[in-house]
Amino acid sequence: MSRPSDHYDSPAPLSDGAINQPALGPVGWLRWVWRQLTSMRTALFLLLLLAIAAVPGSLVPQRSADPNGVTQYFANNPTLAPALDKIQAFDVYSSAWFSAIYLLLFISLIGCVIPRTKHHFQALRAKPPRTPARLARLAGFTSRTAPAGANAQAAVTTARGLLRKGGYRVALFESGPEFSVSAERGYLRETGNLLFHFALVGILITVGFGGGFGFGGQRVLVEGQTFVNTLLAYDSFNPGRFFDDATLEPYKLTLNDFTVAYEMRNLKAYGQPVDYSAGVSVTRRGQAVDTGQVKVNVPMKAGNTNIYLLGNGYAPSVTVKNPAGVVVFTDPIPFLPQDANLTSLGVVKVPDGLAQQVGMIGFFYPTQAKAVSGAYYSSFPDLQYPVLTLNVYAGDLGLNDGVPTSVYSLKTDKMTQLTGGKTGVKSIELKPGESQALPGGLGSVTFDDATPGAKPGDFSGSVRRFASFDIRQDPTQAWVMSFAVLAVLGLLVSLLVPRRRLWVKAVEGEDGSLRLEYAGLARGEDPALEAAVTSLADRHAALLLTRQSADPALDPIRLLP
Repeated sequence: MSRPSDHYDSPAPLSDGAINQPALGPVGWLRWVWRQLTSMRTALFLLLLLAIAAVPGSLVPQRSADPNGVTQYFANNPTLAPALDKIQAFDVYSSAWFSAIYLLLFISLIGCVIPRTKHHFQALRAKPPRTPARLARLAGFTSRTAPAGANAQAAVTTARGLLRKGGYRVALFESGPEFSVSAERGYLRETGNLLFHFALVGILITVGFGGGFGFGGQRVLVEGQTFVNTLLAYDSFNPGRFFDDATLEPYKLTLNDFTVAYEMRNLKAYGQPVDYSAGVSVTRRGQAVDTGQVKVNVPMKAGNTNIYLLGNGYAPSVTVKNPAGVVVFTDPIPFLPQDANLTSLGVVKVPDGLAQQVGMIGFFYPTQAKAVSGAYYSSFPDLQYPVLTLNVYAGDLGLNDGVPTSVYSLKTDKMTQLTGGKTGVKSIELKPGESQALPGGLGSVTFDDATPGAKPGDFSGSVRRFASFDIRQDPTQAWVMSFAVLAVLGLLVSLLVPRRRLWVKAVEGEDGSLRLEYAGLARGEDPALEAAVTSLADRHAALLLTRQSADPALDPIRLLP
């Protein structure tokens, strides 16, 4: 019995509208945070947040997949790129903020699924709930009058047999003169739901941690060049946290040819690429040469790695000679495409062999055309009238400082421009097979023709193409696929399997008649529930009538198991 409010040791009365709540201590706050984190609502929010956080990875190039694209992005956006780099936009999937969301989602799913699994296991072992007192309040309620002379216990036992054949878990109940059976099924729905979430956790584990045993590397190959699968042969290499270079399987990859099919009939899409195909050959130690094609989204298997096609372009071959005619530099240089018609930009660096270090910034036009302003551009991506222009610089290339520099950019701070721009000297302009002297008597430069024996005016094979390959080793691919299949199966089961409860009650009337009541209850959406209740009632009534007709003197007690 509580004390009156005016007792001398009673607490002061609360002001109007105030609520007296106990203060949460440190443990209480930790429990509250844990419950919020492990709720299904939070897990769904984090999953959505993870999907949104992955969007920048498709908007800007990533260092792990396209380092050349990152370099080009910095060149095209010198102001925006450093700002994006500060927030790790070029390393989205390994950034601190993406990893934080990833780990929180992992913890949330674990904390959400384990208690639900325990509850589900307990529910599977528990008996179906008792029959409600008033079935008329439930969905699909219907009633039937049992055949004359039918016994309540026998009728309910017959209903139990029908429900068992339908896959229901059943339990008999007796309350005075009333007999009833309670049945339920659809626990497979929750099993599928839990399977989906466990599979999602499995995907997170295999992708987040299993990926640490793989690697991803990129290599640019010009037609005719060969790559050997060693650590130093990659242009860029991104190993996993637990990667061991001893797992690199020895093989060599040769780019035999690169073909492109262009749209030539539809004028609205004229010149658009229809198909890219890299013809390659792979030679593994002690095995025969394996030839194949690598296309976009059609990788080639080489040992325990997959070879993907990332990009392509032209690689003009440039030869530089000193004044004495001695070759000091010759190499095919991959030029990075700048537009859909493959106007391409590249850099040639000649560090030795001439009086000064020489650098050249070149533009390559597969089909050169001239705009009204006098600027050159490419009007078609294939080789119909190829032209190479070069702006020449002389001075310090910055290679002697020991600082790595990109092969796709040229620092001109310590160099003097000799052609093009404001020098008043026209840029060097070459077609395949042509040569021209470098300014200042430095030597000469030649644009090599890859098919010197071709007919005059036929430039179709005059410039070799390059292909950029992404070579990946991912030992978790099979696991990810398995968990993905399990997730889809679990999702389908949770969506298609209804969970419902059905009850059958036999009530004896004062006049000796027997009324059978049927009803159901759905856990979630179940549009077929009422039809299921009606079907059960009809089949049960028909079965009772059939049995009574077959043996009117049938002892109802014998129907019990």
